[in-house]
Amino acid sequence: MQALARLALDEVWWLVSPQNPHKSSAGMRPLARRIAAASAVARHPRIVVSDLEQRLGTVRTHATLARLRRRLPGTRWVWLMGGDLPASVHRWEHWDRIFATAGIAVLARPQYARPALTSMAFRRYRRARVRSALSGALASRRPPAWTYLEGRRHPASATALRSQRRPFPPPEHS
Repeated sequence: MQALARLALDEVWWLVSPQNPHKSSAGMRPLARRIAAASAVARHPRIVVSDLEQRLGTVRTHATLARLRRRLPGTRWVWLMGGDLPASVHRWEHWDRIFATAGIAVLARPQYARPALTSMAFRRYRRARVRSALSGALASRRPPAWTYLEGRRHPASATALRSQRRPFPPPEHS
């Protein structure tokens, strides 16, 4: 909900990926169960949990953003990423296309001390940084544009939650 308010977003689409190309599928729960778990956490009318990547046939961020841009021209996109990702994003396939397609908001994570400010990808785009005090304007800026948001942090990572092996809630019925 921090992202909605601080970035002045209309909605947040929580895309549950069919398979992260950078992680093993070993121990990965079925997509429907992961969507149900995300839905149980995302209890806000403007946070939409979706299997969009499954329906688009994409698993790479640059490809998902390109398809969204073609399907919804004129929409301003902001990609939200956890503070653990900047250190490796430059190794992603066509990572520079992500910066060219959407504003990027890096959400601080406790165990990663401001990595976006020193990572290779964000050093390349250092002049495109939007100070957090102006982050509400990120969506209206032409990419590349990015911001780093500190705030109340939740220490859990998806990997840590998966390793706890707690049962996920059952899928919601409509």
